Amino acid sequence: MNDLPLLLAFVAAISILTITPGVDTAIVLRAATANGRKPAAMAAIGVALGCLIWGASVSLGLGVLLQASELAYTVLKAAGAVYLIWLGGKLLLRPRTALGTDTPQGRTRSGGDAFWRGFLTNLLNPKVGVFYVTFLPQFVPADVSVAAYSFFLASIHVLLVLAWFSLLIAATAPLNQFLRRSSAVKTLDRLTGGIFIAFGLKLATSSAR
Repeated sequence: MNDLPLLLAFVAAISILTITPGVDTAIVLRAATANGRKPAAMAAIGVALGCLIWGASVSLGLGVLLQASELAYTVLKAAGAVYLIWLGGKLLLRPRTALGTDTPQGRTRSGGDAFWRGFLTNLLNPKVGVFYVTFLPQFVPADVSVAAYSFFLASIHVLLVLAWFSLLIAATAPLNQFLRRSSAVKTLDRLTGGIFIAFGLKLATSSAR
């Protein structure tokens, strides 16, 4: 299978990005530590569903855009490369010192509340869509349906998100402590920044379809 190395590269990259702490991780951690495993699991499902909806929307858009013209692909490629390199540079030069979130810190009264908090926080975050638009095209092989394969990649990401959150919930105490260490957050941010820059350069130098 000629596309297997490309798929394995995607899985390796997205796995590292999945475990990098962000708002979604903070939501699940807060639900787990404050309210228990069931609300945390519902929050994780909400986050995953939000990712899946973004993945479907972006995949359909990518399919239309990238098949429309070579110029459209070139413009998207250049914009994506610039965005990834810029974002990677920020993470390398200014890594966070703590895991934070912009979501409210009040207690979640039920699993339903946790689900909607995770779902809406993810669904209303346009950065998820921007990430899929800039990241997925690099891993779509030639001569395949861009929309279908992009959604396939987004689905893999969703499965990895669920697997990671399951591990996070199962080992709430030690992982919570680890992810709240300044050195751990800095290291993960810098690792992610390096990945963004590497794939941004790869995208910038790739040939047109």
